[in-house]
Amino acid sequence: MKKVIYLLIVGFLLSSCTSKPHYTLKGKIDGSDSIKFYLQKREAGKTVSIDSALSRKGSFTFKGGVVEYPQMVSLVAGNTRKRTSFYLENTDIVVKGSLDSLFKADFTGSKTQDEYKAFINSNKPLSDIYSKVIVKYQTAGQSGDKTNVALFKNKLDSLETEMTNLQKNFVKNNPHSYITPSIITSLSYEMEADEIESMVDGLDTALTALPQIKTLKERVAVMKAVSVGKKAPDFTLSDVNGNPVALSSKIGPKLLLIDFWAAWCEPCRQENPNVVKVYNEFHKKGFDVVGVSLDHVKDAWIKAIADDKLTWTHLSDLQWWNSAAAKLYAVNSIPANFLLDETGTIIGKNLRGEALYNKVSEVLGAKK
Repeated sequence: MKKVIYLLIVGFLLSSCTSKPHYTLKGKIDGSDSIKFYLQKREAGKTVSIDSALSRKGSFTFKGGVVEYPQMVSLVAGNTRKRTSFYLENTDIVVKGSLDSLFKADFTGSKTQDEYKAFINSNKPLSDIYSKVIVKYQTAGQSGDKTNVALFKNKLDSLETEMTNLQKNFVKNNPHSYITPSIITSLSYEMEADEIESMVDGLDTALTALPQIKTLKERVAVMKAVSVGKKAPDFTLSDVNGNPVALSSKIGPKLLLIDFWAAWCEPCRQENPNVVKVYNEFHKKGFDVVGVSLDHVKDAWIKAIADDKLTWTHLSDLQWWNSAAAKLYAVNSIPANFLLDETGTIIGKNLRGEALYNKVSEVLGAKK
């Protein structure tokens, strides 16, 4: 009897070990015989493989793997560019599709993936309209039709607002969903620190420990440090001749604009004439500019400075989005700018076109 009880206990322990939450992914991908599939994810800025399985006659199985929480991963076919993304979680998932159109593969079994598909589908009507208007906007621009360019630009702005509101409503109504952190991250590029913080604070506690949320909290802290009313953090970068220049050495005129831009950034190049106009009109009255480039190629940077007639100080570490100054100022989209007074205090952010002209004119007591 003792032996029977012992065997039962061992059996129970073994079943307990094997019943630990894990994922299985069964695939049926036509045309994938003898292809090795990989599950990959982004981690610390790099792509890492977390699992692999060999396809035999188009079928394969990933089993026994574990993820800490539902997360977006990629299913990649060998060393090819053929891939698709989905939410992986500790459950039984099935994927079906064709190797030639792997990006269209259908996943079932993942609750989080179902939520993601529903979210995408809810955005699709607006996204489809947006795509059509973009084509019309570009066509009008190429033909020089300024009237329709303005018309379609206003329509695009309206659609963007609708799509943003739809996403914000999803965040508000789905504080428990594991896709919500990704949506907040996407929205955060166009939001101020207080709004990001409010969204994060409204999430279920199970989500607050996720890496994405930790990153958002860190970003909020940096954004608050460079908000209006704060002293501008100092930094030192090299100018076009390789000489180090500290931001603090440029503070002193009545106004200083820190202008983040890049030669490869079309919106930046479109905004440059507006900055040139303000500089030419107000430089002698105390307005100056320090351009901070997110370029990677020095020759392209210098050529853009000359082509756009940007006659002020230019700095860069040529590290693209890894620019030390951009990180210090929480810049993750360009053009971006910060207007400083003579004490180095930030008195304006992301002022473009007429907004920049009007602010500078107001502060310097000049009339347009």
